[in-house]
Amino acid sequence: MLIGIISDTHLRCGQTLPAKAWEELSKVDLILHAGDITNQNLLDDLSSLAKVEAVQGNCDGWELNGLPEKKILECEGKRIGLTHGAYGKGKNTPERAFLAFEKGTVDAIVFGHSHSPFLEWREGILLFNPGSATDKRRELKYSMGLLKIESSKITAEHIFF
Repeated sequence: MLIGIISDTHLRCGQTLPAKAWEELSKVDLILHAGDITNQNLLDDLSSLAKVEAVQGNCDGWELNGLPEKKILECEGKRIGLTHGAYGKGKNTPERAFLAFEKGTVDAIVFGHSHSPFLEWREGILLFNPGSATDKRRELKYSMGLLKIESSKITAEHIFF
């Protein structure tokens, strides 16, 4: 199973993802958006490519209030925690994301908020932030991610453009 991961798109009405992001997302079985979507139209457009799962970010307004702050998804026998990472205990975004889920409940945690790509294994759990495909802030390049589940193994990679 191939999962496309984006976060922190911050798109206004009439804006869209870069062509490279659409190209990569057209190859996946599932799309995860880790919040700060800001425009429901993006989720609608993404759903034409694959099933979309999303959580609310700290910049998402009333239009996206129906999204949860976090969720756990079952994919190919692996449990993936999805959160934005802006709230909760912890000194930084990866720590807040890690602490958002109890030990043993997930195999991987996908988060956003910082706009910074991040990949780390912590206590047997994959922590992954795709960065941002549209708002790179302090980063040199825009980015997104791919998560692959194959033979009960999870791997992740960033795509930079």
